[in-house]
Amino acid sequence: MNNKQIALRNLHIAIFLFGFTAILGDLIQLSALMIVWWRVLITSLSLLFLVNIADILNKMNRRQIIYFALVGIIVGLHWITFYGSVKLANASVALICLATSSFFTSIFEPLLLGRRFRPFELLLGLAMVPGMWLILNGAKIDIGYGMVVGLASAFFASLFSILNKKAIDDADPLDITFIELGSAWLFLSIVLPIVRITGGNLGSFLPGWLDFGYLLILSLLCTTLAYVLALKALKYISAFLANLSINLEPVYGIILAWLLLGDGEDFNINFVYGCLIIIASIASYPMLNRYVSRSRGYG
Repeated sequence: MNNKQIALRNLHIAIFLFGFTAILGDLIQLSALMIVWWRVLITSLSLLFLVNIADILNKMNRRQIIYFALVGIIVGLHWITFYGSVKLANASVALICLATSSFFTSIFEPLLLGRRFRPFELLLGLAMVPGMWLILNGAKIDIGYGMVVGLASAFFASLFSILNKKAIDDADPLDITFIELGSAWLFLSIVLPIVRITGGNLGSFLPGWLDFGYLLILSLLCTTLAYVLALKALKYISAFLANLSINLEPVYGIILAWLLLGDGEDFNINFVYGCLIIIASIASYPMLNRYVSRSRGYG
């Protein structure tokens, strides 16, 4: 396999692992903010066995470290809004909303990375909207607030993927992961007391034993391993293709939610049609990309 094929394989392994994150978020009996705080703490501690902090400081300049730290804050905001959507609606709704990240990417990637705008990417991103609508239109639950927060999560997901793509060649993926998730933990550690002082409901701070087991799975497999695989894949594929492929996460995740959480009771046959639209958009990207690149010379 060539580098791009290996990258796509690694990306889809990561996507499958990401599919479990909403399931675990639904199972863990903590608030969204506390889930993310524990997730980034455990993940950052696990990365201490894989990185050398002294080497990171020697290899990266201050500007790079600040850049990745700011991206880490965006990662933290993405996860908070993602689990907020899970808690406000359910795992399926949060995952479906995440599919719109490709729409945001089609708009912001050309602006932030300075590459030529591709109208067909915008069209593929827009194709996610009716797919998501078909799925949500038949929902039997009140999902309004969950949808809004879920769409915010999709925006943050798109933004940190683009910013990582912009700088992925400048540092090792493990080093980037450590800085980003470590900064996310520091950011949330500042936010937590502010939320508590202002009267916000954080719920329980310490997880029970079962929740701690779920947090370990969430942190070590669905974050450390999956995050590094996804970052390595970004070296050889575009941020748009990565986000478009990640739209399979709702498909994997919703099927798992149906099987493990019984979320299927909240949806009708429109789910199938919506998923088919999402899958068709993902499958058509490589063919459209080759056709447009050959006919118009897009890079």
